Amino acid sequence: MLYDHQGHAPRIHPSAVVAPSAVISGDVELGEDVQVLHGAVITADGGRVRIGADTIVMENAVIRGVAGNEVTIGDHCLIGPHAYISGATIEPEVFLATGSRVFNGAVVGRGSEVRINAIVHLKTRLPEQTTVPIGWIAVGTPPLIAPPEQHDAIWERQRELDFPEYVFGLDRDTPDLMVQLTERYGARLARHARDRLVDSAHPVQSIEPIDSD
Repeated sequence: MLYDHQGHAPRIHPSAVVAPSAVISGDVELGEDVQVLHGAVITADGGRVRIGADTIVMENAVIRGVAGNEVTIGDHCLIGPHAYISGATIEPEVFLATGSRVFNGAVVGRGSEVRINAIVHLKTRLPEQTTVPIGWIAVGTPPLIAPPEQHDAIWERQRELDFPEYVFGLDRDTPDLMVQLTERYGARLARHARDRLVDSAHPVQSIEPIDSD
């Protein structure tokens, strides 16, 4: 299903294929021969999403462009089932395995692998050909890549990245942090109440190939 969000409708190359149960919302561009499988959600919530040629987005993956952090995914990437990308750059020929997570402002370098349930934290830059092992966390630049058992070392790097401030504009020490966070974020998400379903029979305009280099 394709939705116009805040005056922006998805733009999909004529050769791309979107499964009927996938959701594409807002300022999203899908390049040549992109495949989006059932249950995937690709949404531009304040930042556009651009996906390059021959990339495959598998079942139930979520890709979200956000204010201040667009999503760019290069050519020939594989985004595995239940993967989550928010406001990140994925360079060409990257494999994001099942359940992997890539957060706001991160860059996953060309040819890298983020394996099952692994995480690339916000503002983290992975060099080309980097592997994040199953269930491990990459955090910071240059990245610390460590298993969850090294929580203290991970948190030492993660604290500096200041997730609440960077993503939500809130001080971590705010007494009612979760009250302000949910109210502010909820108001932003409520804009989807005005989304308009785009006629799937005449859904999109063709686009020029996306330059992923």
